[in-house]
Amino acid sequence: MTATTAAPGSTRWPRPFRYVYAASLTESLGFQVGYLAVPALAVSVLAATPGQVGLLAVLSTVAFLLIGLPAGVWIDRSPRRTVLLAADLTRAVLYASIPLAWWADALTIGQLYAVVLLTGVGTVFGDVAAQSFLPELVGRDRLVAANSLLMTSSATVQIGGRGFGGLLVQWLGAPVALALNAVTHLLAALALTRVRPAAPTAADRERPTGDFGRQLAEGVRHVLGSPLLRPLAVSLAGINLTVNLMTTMLPVVFLRELGLGAGMLGFFLGAGGVGALLGAVTARPLAARIGHGRALWLPGVLVAPAGALVALVDTEGWLWLAGFGWLALAWRTGVGNVIGVSLRQRVTPDPLLGRMNATFRFLLTGAIAVGAGLAGLLGQYAGARTSLWVGAAGAALTWLPLYRSPLRTLSDPSALPTADR
Repeated sequence: MTATTAAPGSTRWPRPFRYVYAASLTESLGFQVGYLAVPALAVSVLAATPGQVGLLAVLSTVAFLLIGLPAGVWIDRSPRRTVLLAADLTRAVLYASIPLAWWADALTIGQLYAVVLLTGVGTVFGDVAAQSFLPELVGRDRLVAANSLLMTSSATVQIGGRGFGGLLVQWLGAPVALALNAVTHLLAALALTRVRPAAPTAADRERPTGDFGRQLAEGVRHVLGSPLLRPLAVSLAGINLTVNLMTTMLPVVFLRELGLGAGMLGFFLGAGGVGALLGAVTARPLAARIGHGRALWLPGVLVAPAGALVALVDTEGWLWLAGFGWLALAWRTGVGNVIGVSLRQRVTPDPLLGRMNATFRFLLTGAIAVGAGLAGLLGQYAGARTSLWVGAAGAALTWLPLYRSPLRTLSDPSALPTADR
């Protein structure tokens, strides 16, 4: 399936992209509520231990390690709209099962484990297909603008969504909050049905066929063999691992150690949305002023001490300082997402987009799973604060792979060879 892209110089987004954008925005709202509601449900309703909270975080992302790479091959062989639809409908059914089981007094930690694992499978296909679909929808010349719009909107939803999610959990309970997640995925699927298939083009006819293993290896080699993509992947994986060492244990620190409640936890995490929004908004002008390469590594240097502020989180004034540190870390991530995703989409040929994105998601989200597992172990045996401090120390070093690569001085990616289309 293909979609019509906008004419060069046009300021209007093509209709198919607008529907995909609406679906993404709706999914983002549900994700932000669920991001808080799932661990809150485990801690407050099912009395989960720190180790069980860590396992939940692992299971929510481990699908990228289990099927992330082959998913890229399947997506490159399939119409991406169909993949997006199936992913949203599957996640809607799974999330709806949680409040239904709770109302029937049958909810268990085992069911919660199963739901987060299987919704993670849906997220694998949904996320990889969405990123692979974007160049087809808008054209490569508008990738930075389109990614900036998507990530700015996602960050805006994160600001309100996590605060709203915290209040929703506090007022109505986590199971009811998760019912909203099911509704948002249904609405996203409805928006995607408005994207109509177009006549097959040369790009559609180039969909890979043949040996599955060879095609999978092509995607891995494209990323790990590239002097631009490899350091980007290593740095981003490091960011995900170290930051998740902190985020996994924050509900334990807020709800048990500090007694601040789900509402305050939601507003604290919402500060990350403010930072991500600022990062998405400032990424383009920052890259234009100092170069795309410096815009990838320099923010990491500037915010290196911010993780320590998060690890020092406490009541009163320390809470505000920790919130500022969380905002700064999210700003760095917002800048890197816009510049990094656009760079990798630009230098990857259309037939490899699914496998390239799947390889990145395998590495990046796999790092989240590893970070969550380490956080659970540290939280269980050394205390939740230890996990925060280990994450803070690691996060301060994640800019080094970029600095030691050709990305250090990359000025403008338009000077790079454009991927074959």
